[in-house]
Amino acid sequence: MSRKRWLALIAAAMLFVASVAISLVSSPAVDVDEWVGTGTSYKQTIVETGTDFGKSIAILELSGVIQDTGSAPSLLNTGVYHHRDFLKQLEKAGKDPNIAGIILQVNTPGGGVLESAEIHKQVEEIVQDSEKPVYVSMGNMAASGGYYISAPATKIYAHPQTITGSIGVIMQSIDISGLAENLGIEFNTFKSGPYKDILSQTREVTDEEEDILQTLVDEMYDEFVRVIVDGRGMSETEVRELADGRIYTGSQAVATGLVDELGGLDDVIESMKEDLGADYNVIRYEHSLGLYDFFSMSTNRFLSPSYELQSIERLLNQSNTPTLQYLYAE
Repeated sequence: MSRKRWLALIAAAMLFVASVAISLVSSPAVDVDEWVGTGTSYKQTIVETGTDFGKSIAILELSGVIQDTGSAPSLLNTGVYHHRDFLKQLEKAGKDPNIAGIILQVNTPGGGVLESAEIHKQVEEIVQDSEKPVYVSMGNMAASGGYYISAPATKIYAHPQTITGSIGVIMQSIDISGLAENLGIEFNTFKSGPYKDILSQTREVTDEEEDILQTLVDEMYDEFVRVIVDGRGMSETEVRELADGRIYTGSQAVATGLVDELGGLDDVIESMKEDLGADYNVIRYEHSLGLYDFFSMSTNRFLSPSYELQSIERLLNQSNTPTLQYLYAE
């Protein structure tokens, strides 16, 4: 490695260490044990100081498509939703005796069926087992999976302009067989059973396959309905009338019973304080990268000549296999 690269790496390390010292002094709520470890951690930033000490209200933000990409937050993608990290933060907030209540700031079109179910399970356990209130503050959008994860919350708030609803399941695939035929392209497939290549892009879906896939969709749809029935205290008939895939504004959602009240984050904070009967500090859980994360990223950047190729490799490795999703598809 050239002398210039070494100097650049050393300079970056020195700047980072200096920022660490400042961060630890100004943010004593940082989880230091994890911060210096090999995994992604978090820091607790005070966003509103209360008059009652001892406990806090925690805000956790969920923004983006609910999908487990397998990646962890880094200096280059801190604005991207990271499923495993969010689950970890939610679990910590639920178990922390110093957290009196949790506010989920939700802005998502939904996402994977499994990922949505994992978040829903944790929210439900916090509400039922720890008896901590969990309020949802819907942002611009909290549709499909975004509503699924909100259903078990103690209270749901939305802006009048929020887009929510889209209750249902979707699975999509592309049929390029006609295009391939026009281009003179033939596909040879060897399979162990008639349905092994179900939803293949190289042929039409058969009637039998449509029946198979629809049973999967129906099963996940029934689960979505059950989640709302249990979480919102509505009858199954009421839910199914609303759950035809349509979207609702926040105002419409309040009228139908899908949302409790209209209001922004400030209103949600004030409401939780009133319900708790205390003016607690309000903190926000945020990503905080550990020393290992920083130096690992720096090493890849400065020592690896194929850094750009790694990004291309990640893109090529992404699966395009059709999956069941609680997702609002515009």
